[in-house]
Amino acid sequence: MRGLGGLRNTVRQELVARQLDEQISARYPVGRRLRILDVGPGQGTQALRLARAGHEVTGLESDPVMLGAVREALAAEPEGIRERVRLVQGDGRETGAHFTPGSFDIVLCHGVLMYVPEPDPMLAGLARVLAPGGLLSLLVRNADALAMRPGLAGDWDTALAAFDSPVYTNRIGLEGRADRLETLTATLAGIGAPLHTWYGVRVFTDQAADGRPVPSGPELERLLTAEHRAGRTDPYRAVAALLHLCGVRG
Repeated sequence: MRGLGGLRNTVRQELVARQLDEQISARYPVGRRLRILDVGPGQGTQALRLARAGHEVTGLESDPVMLGAVREALAAEPEGIRERVRLVQGDGRETGAHFTPGSFDIVLCHGVLMYVPEPDPMLAGLARVLAPGGLLSLLVRNADALAMRPGLAGDWDTALAAFDSPVYTNRIGLEGRADRLETLTATLAGIGAPLHTWYGVRVFTDQAADGRPVPSGPELERLLTAEHRAGRTDPYRAVAALLHLCGVRG
C-alpha cells in the first residue's frame, strides 16, 4: 500500500477494493473466474489486484505513458498473473470498437468520467459490453460535495464557485468535472444498468496534504475502518470527495 502515492491515494484504492470485493462476493460464487474490463486502469492497482485473485482482466488505456506504467508493473508479477492480464490501447468512449456486447462480467471505470465532457455516450458503451447481471463500477468526483475541500481550507471564492459549477481544478492543475449522484442514477437507469448501491470514498482524509505518509499497522487499519464505515453510512457518505457507484446490467 505504501507505493500508491501517499495517504489520499492509499485510502482511495483500499476503500474501492473493499467495496468492490463486497459487491463481487455478494453476486458471484466463490472461486468463479470473472471477465473484467478496467477502463483507464491508471497504474494498474485494481487490475493487478483482481488478476492476483484469479480473474481475467483487460485494461483499456488511451494514454501511452500510463499504458507503459501498467506494463512495467505487470512485468514484475509472476507469469501466472501476467497471463491473466491483457492490455489494449484505446479510448474508453470507443469500447464498441474493441469488444463485443456482453463480453465482461464486470466493468470498472474509476477516475475517468471527470475528464469526459459528455459522459452519457461513454456509459452507454460500457453497459453494452456488460453481460446480463454484470456489475458496472464507477468512481467519480462528487459534485454535491465539491465545496467541501476549498471550504475547509478557507478558500471561500473557490468554495462559492463550486456551488454553481461542476468544473474544478485538481491538485495537479488539471481541470475536471464532478458528477451528481442524482444525475448518474438517472443515467444508469436509462442505459439499462440501474444503480444497485453506492459508497462515499474519502470522507475524513480528503484534506490530507500531498505526500502525507501512510501510517503503519493498527493506526492505518483504524483509519481505513473509519473511512469504510463513513463511506456506507448516511449522512457522511454524501459529503465524501468521491462517489463509488455500482450499477447492475438488466
